[in-house]
Amino acid sequence: MIDALKDDELVNRIGGRFRFTALVQHRMRELMDGARPLIERHGRNHLEVAIAEIVEGRIVPELLNAGDQS
Repeated sequence: MIDALKDDELVNRIGGRFRFTALVQHRMRELMDGARPLIERHGRNHLEVAIAEIVEGRIVPELLNAGDQS
């Protein structure tokens, strides 16, 4: 799943490497705080689950902009 990080198409769809990293970090924090995964874990850690959710389109960048008033 970490190979998905090398996919420029995925990174560009999210809006760049910084936004992709912020989205992964945000989702990992939610998972660590007890949020239910949107996919089956299959023994994957929080990082792998967060990336898989993004790759499958279950997590979108707009979630990061919820608090942005600009």
